[in-house]
Amino acid sequence: MGDNFKTLASFSGEHLYKIKNSKFFSYGYPVTSVEEIKEHIIQIKKKHYQARHWCYAWRLGTDPIQYRANDDGEPANTAGQPILGQLQSFDVTNTLIIVVRYFGGVKLGVGGLISAYRNSALECLENSEIVIQLITDTTELRFEYPLMNEVMRKVKQHDITISNQIFEINCIIWIQTVKSKTSYIKDIFKNIYGVSVIEEE
Repeated sequence: MGDNFKTLASFSGEHLYKIKNSKFFSYGYPVTSVEEIKEHIIQIKKKHYQARHWCYAWRLGTDPIQYRANDDGEPANTAGQPILGQLQSFDVTNTLIIVVRYFGGVKLGVGGLISAYRNSALECLENSEIVIQLITDTTELRFEYPLMNEVMRKVKQHDITISNQIFEINCIIWIQTVKSKTSYIKDIFKNIYGVSVIEEE
């Protein structure tokens, strides 16, 4: 996946797919945690409390990518897996898709269900704005004030982003770096005597 990943720019809105009197409402969300995912599912169940099924799939993270698919009472692998397949096809992560089904009285069969859930997820993603985000690391640097000029010179020289800073007798800055360059940037500051590079646990 390199230094970036694809995800949704924002909530997709609601999309309706109909087949043989069954209605499938799909929703896409950018997410960053399992807790956030659970909350979206709770809210959709409240919104569609009369529905028969609330199926979903999600992908989180980059290295490795965590994922889950849920059929919510539909025959095994006919709902969650087709939704997950579209997330994989679009190569998005930090993304949740929920598809809500209202049964229309006509059975769709295994093939019909797979197609309906796949098409619902596809329509949701096709109508969402997909953005590319950088994968970054945050590193903490600690040093005494007299080293300020030397540290800031390196920050400017390598076009490093400072996400937070504390400038007192003992200074702390937090820098953000593209993942592939993190080790190289850390070594630059490790070579400045008096600068402590705090490694991530």
